[in-house]
Amino acid sequence: MFQIPVTMPQLGESIAEATVVGILYPEGASVEADCSLMEVETHKASMEVTAPCSGNFVKITAQVGQSYPVGSVLGYVQVSEPEAQRLGMVDKTATSSSSATKRYSGNTPTKRVVPTVRLPVPVQTGGASYLSPRIKARMNELGLHAADLAGIAGSGAAGRVTIRDLERFLVDLERNQITPASPMRIAVADAMRRSWTRPLATVVLPIVLDPLLTHRKKQQEKPGPTLYALRALALALSENSAVAGRLIGHHIIHPPAINIGFAVEAEDGVLVPVIHNADRYRLMNLVGRYRHLVDLAQQRRLPAKETSGSIATVTNYGVFGLTLATPIPLPEQTLLLGMGMGRICPTWNAKTREWLPETLSEFTLSFDHRVLDGGAASRLLRRVEELLLKPEII
Repeated sequence: MFQIPVTMPQLGESIAEATVVGILYPEGASVEADCSLMEVETHKASMEVTAPCSGNFVKITAQVGQSYPVGSVLGYVQVSEPEAQRLGMVDKTATSSSSATKRYSGNTPTKRVVPTVRLPVPVQTGGASYLSPRIKARMNELGLHAADLAGIAGSGAAGRVTIRDLERFLVDLERNQITPASPMRIAVADAMRRSWTRPLATVVLPIVLDPLLTHRKKQQEKPGPTLYALRALALALSENSAVAGRLIGHHIIHPPAINIGFAVEAEDGVLVPVIHNADRYRLMNLVGRYRHLVDLAQQRRLPAKETSGSIATVTNYGVFGLTLATPIPLPEQTLLLGMGMGRICPTWNAKTREWLPETLSEFTLSFDHRVLDGGAASRLLRRVEELLLKPEII
């Protein structure tokens, strides 16, 4: 018999780990291929781990509430050797102990297939330097990052944080009300910490929304302002994708497709569904797709394929009554387009020489300053404005 591992799948381009929140079958249960065995949660969504094949769910190594890196073994499904060979999960010649780990139950050997794991991004990497090995070990024990020590005034040489400073800090924390952070909140914090390792900047431009609002009123299915902005950004990037590229070493990696994400508020976090090839579809053809993804995100049931591959994100913080904000792009993205609340403001009309009311919204473009400068970011934002002023071509 062979034991095929159930591993933590790659749940998205920037996802390095996920937290097990539910185990759907007990040990020993008979399971079918592709049935859901476990529920896991990342900062983007709740998703499911499926069975690699049909068989018996003989061993569960994962624990509910624990986080596991991509590729980690969460359990095993036991199948016969011919079935494992048929599925291509083992080599027909792999019968020695060097190709698998043996367990014996009576006289029948059980072989475990050992998976090869390659993580796409580092997990739980530190963000500060000059921490003693003793402090690092204590931080690892407690699950702390260097950013968690930012509020500690070091008493060592040159303001260095000592182990005594750390322990005193921990004692002081215990005097406060403490509640556990959700897995999603922890994952969001980790993503934002990694984003902040880059030099980020923001440019701002007030954009007139009246043409957009007039166009929207005439449509039978009324797209929201976020979708207008998403489509405008997609068209602008299709004209010059280099500005959405990623700096890797000494090269700019151009995006293979114009896949744009959009922020959706969920319980204790924000999810980012993705509209793939957003430049290839007209605005009205995206309305149904957009609404479907919003529904999935609010239910926290987004499949991994619907959260991966985005090159930029659009967020409408105006729904919270905010007029201006500087949101942070995701670690794997260079750009984030934000839009504030529309407000009716007096605007001077030079032709009629009078003040006229217009609906203005502050648009922000946050960007990785290593990839593009203020001029390039401003031109991109201006192009988005030009497209939004002509919504009939979007």
